[in-house]
Amino acid sequence: MDKITLQRIELLHPKLREEAKAIYKEICEALTGKAICRFTHTLRTFKEQDELYTIGRTKKGRRVTNAKGGQSYHNYGLAIDICLLVDKDNNGTYETAVWDTKADFDNDKVADWQEIVAIFKRYGWTWGGDWRFTDPPHFQKTFGKSIADLQGLYNRQKTEYVSF
Repeated sequence: MDKITLQRIELLHPKLREEAKAIYKEICEALTGKAICRFTHTLRTFKEQDELYTIGRTKKGRRVTNAKGGQSYHNYGLAIDICLLVDKDNNGTYETAVWDTKADFDNDKVADWQEIVAIFKRYGWTWGGDWRFTDPPHFQKTFGKSIADLQGLYNRQKTEYVSF
């Protein structure tokens, strides 16, 4: 299991941590080839979100988000972004990050990304790849809360993780 991913799971909303560990365990069991899954982003502070929002707008680079601070489920610990890490030289280091949704590194005739999607969906998570404006690395579990609901809870509670 990827130590960085396990650390990032601990940043998720407390209601999601155990479930995310179970999901990650299943993912690790499903991917048996040259790739592993890394959770690249879980909780993102409002400040971090605002910094990402500037990329491609006031900072050089390609836009990476349409959400300002407080407008992303990441800001409430309710979202996960992933990538695949590939061990291209077979030395066990998994040194290359890829976002290829069609690659089948374990040669089981199912794209590794789609194996991950199926696992998340079994637990009731929404996949960004199903959206009109696709975001294949993104998964979220909202407990039926809209961003406006979460913003209201945050403004009233002023805590790191909103209670609901």
